[in-house]
Amino acid sequence: MRSIRKPAAAVAAALVLAGMTACSGGGEPTTTPEGKTAITVVSLKPGSEQAAFDAFEEQVRQFEAANPTIDVTTQEYEWTGPTFTAQLAGGTLPTVFTVPFTDGAGLVERGQLADITEHVQALGYVDKFNEAVLATGKSADGRIFALPTEAYGVGLQYNRTLFQQAGLDPDEPPTTWDEVRSYAEQIAERTGQAGYAEMTQDNTGGWMLTTLTYALGGRMQSVTGDQVQATVDNPGAKAALQRLKQMRWEDGSMGANVLYDWSTINQDFAAGKIGMYMGGSDVYTSLKQQNGIDPDDYGLAVLPLAPGADSGLLGGGTLAAVNVKASPEQQAAATKWIDFYYLGKFVRQDAAVQDAKTLAESDQPVGVPKLPIFDEATLTQYNEWIEPYVNVPLGQMSSFTEGIHGQHLAGEPPAQAQEMYAVLDTVVQAVLSDPNADIDALLAQADADVQTVLDRG
Repeated sequence: MRSIRKPAAAVAAALVLAGMTACSGGGEPTTTPEGKTAITVVSLKPGSEQAAFDAFEEQVRQFEAANPTIDVTTQEYEWTGPTFTAQLAGGTLPTVFTVPFTDGAGLVERGQLADITEHVQALGYVDKFNEAVLATGKSADGRIFALPTEAYGVGLQYNRTLFQQAGLDPDEPPTTWDEVRSYAEQIAERTGQAGYAEMTQDNTGGWMLTTLTYALGGRMQSVTGDQVQATVDNPGAKAALQRLKQMRWEDGSMGANVLYDWSTINQDFAAGKIGMYMGGSDVYTSLKQQNGIDPDDYGLAVLPLAPGADSGLLGGGTLAAVNVKASPEQQAAATKWIDFYYLGKFVRQDAAVQDAKTLAESDQPVGVPKLPIFDEATLTQYNEWIEPYVNVPLGQMSSFTEGIHGQHLAGEPPAQAQEMYAVLDTVVQAVLSDPNADIDALLAQADADVQTVLDRG
């Protein structure tokens, strides 16, 4: 095992500068001098705590011990729209990498992922997947190019300590958007911190605007046959932006920072500077590994949905894919890694216990709420296997874990979602940075811009 403690893009650049010849997906030789199959896999996000890297590297050692003909090199990795596009274009992605569900269809259609169908079928549990989730990594003819590793629903992250300091009950998080607004104002007034914050950069602004639009009954795209129409200019999106505008400029409850991305909003939340924000239900792992959050501060509530049949909770997830440049031997080895690190624990008790025990011994999160990528019975069995090792504050997440089952889950927009999110970033930024921003004009222009993206395909 070789461990590279740099982001993938920096590693690739260093290899190019050193004059190394790319022999496989990430510039590494396909075999080692000892004749082992060499693969490079993504590890943790840059900035994760040393204990998290130690736990990951122990898992790599376990994998190599069980697969002595495979040599694994690890690279730090954090997906963002702009950096992934650059890595893909430059051919610098590792053998195994991860992407959001929204990228799956486009990458498959453009032939940018390896076809791993036979390798996946050999694992023996493909029939246990939630078919709707598995479809995010499949081609139109049913071939498998990527595997779902986790799924999430967006929740309301909240700081229990700031709630207490503001005179709010941390065991009673807000259940309506009017309550979110009033709670945010009270937190800001009594603590001096941002009561509520919103992501706005690197496609996250569009992602969260879409989330809030869904919650208020709107949708950003409509599909008729094989035609996709932009519906960005809808009442739900307008209501979402008006609410953000009111909180920012009338209530003064959002603080001064209007240029958050996923990493920076997590950082400020863990540091006690944000009372509430929207984020994936699985974000506690990153808050612990990268930001050292105090578990006593953390709360996760189900996202409020407006009354009405059209309101829904945006859900998404992560796919593990294999570089299309990988050799057949590397593709087989890469699928074994995906099984070992991401998926086998859900279907085999020994794998579940080994994974949970390794993480728990390094004080890494075990038991963070997830949505099922397999059938419900499989997830229930997995939760029973890992129960002795669960070390996250599940009682402080009960609003989410109990409330999620009563919510309508809606998938992310079906076409060019990340490109659409990039367009919408600028809309959210404009509303939060200019008190005179014209929401109607912004949405009309964004609708036209997104339609252009959709028509281009």
